[in-house]
Amino acid sequence: MKARVHVMLKNGVLDPQGEAVRHALGAMGFDKVTGVRQGKVIDLDLADGATEADVAEMCEKLLANTVIERYEIELV
Repeated sequence: MKARVHVMLKNGVLDPQGEAVRHALGAMGFDKVTGVRQGKVIDLDLADGATEADVAEMCEKLLANTVIERYEIELV
């Protein structure tokens, strides 16, 4: 089984990387972009018997900083 974890900064948390990308896009002429939020995607190959709860525990303990980030788990 595989799991894909999407990690993003929570709403209201400043995203300097996203702002840098937005600014760069504007400088390249893409002036219709008004905001960018940047995150990360983590693909996990899981052994038989692994559960979504196992992945959530991984996120809580290592993969996401739950103080400032939120995550979504997608089993693929």
